[in-house]
Amino acid sequence: MLVLLVALAAPAEGPARIAPGLVSAVVLAGVLDAAILRWRDGAWTFPSGAVLTALLVGMVLSSHEPWHVVAITSAIAVASKYLARGRTANVFNPAALAIVATSRIFDTGQSWWGALPDVHPAALPVLFATGIFIADRVNKMPLVLTFLGTYFALFTITSFVADPARVVEIFRAPDAHAALFFAFFILTDPPTSPVQYADQITCALIVAVVAYALFEFVGTVSYLLIAVLIGNVWEARRRAQAHVRKQLERAHLRAGHA
Repeated sequence: MLVLLVALAAPAEGPARIAPGLVSAVVLAGVLDAAILRWRDGAWTFPSGAVLTALLVGMVLSSHEPWHVVAITSAIAVASKYLARGRTANVFNPAALAIVATSRIFDTGQSWWGALPDVHPAALPVLFATGIFIADRVNKMPLVLTFLGTYFALFTITSFVADPARVVEIFRAPDAHAALFFAFFILTDPPTSPVQYADQITCALIVAVVAYALFEFVGTVSYLLIAVLIGNVWEARRRAQAHVRKQLERAHLRAGHA
């Protein structure tokens, strides 16, 4: 799905401009993850997760960023999966964490070109189709729908009660495309997003409200990515609490049998 979006976006962005960063990011991230998996598991495994992460990083960062910045950001994303882990999975969305981190180091820009903002509007259904397909495959449709509904509702309300010029960009390219791409491909990251529908709805509400607040009151360009990291923290805490409850329940059962 991501390769399809890259193929559609490439002519508008310029293949010669995006290729160095995207290819170097995929290669470096893939080699790094393959080496780590080989050391950890004792066998060579295709680093599919690293390739997906590198594609996401490359498709979010501005196509004008130097190739080595995109590659380094992708390498940091892969490393974060192993450095910031909970009991069973990484805590943070790797691409989001790395982009936010390197924005402070390299002062990177984000154009979300992979969301097709500069492509003819006729291509927008492809973004919807690929995104809905992915969200359905990973069973995260409540997460996506709740986020998008809450996110756009908050900005719509703001346009009525305040100066609409302050939020009009949210409903135009590239911001509208970025929100869709974010919801479909970043928010739904299986290791860092909830499984149960009720938890998905809660997480989506948190991310949407935080993204809105960051845009309105802070003005940071990384408002979507920071918001998902806050949602990741909430989900990691929820998982840890659920694990503790299960351990206590098992301890009570063993005590009762004894």
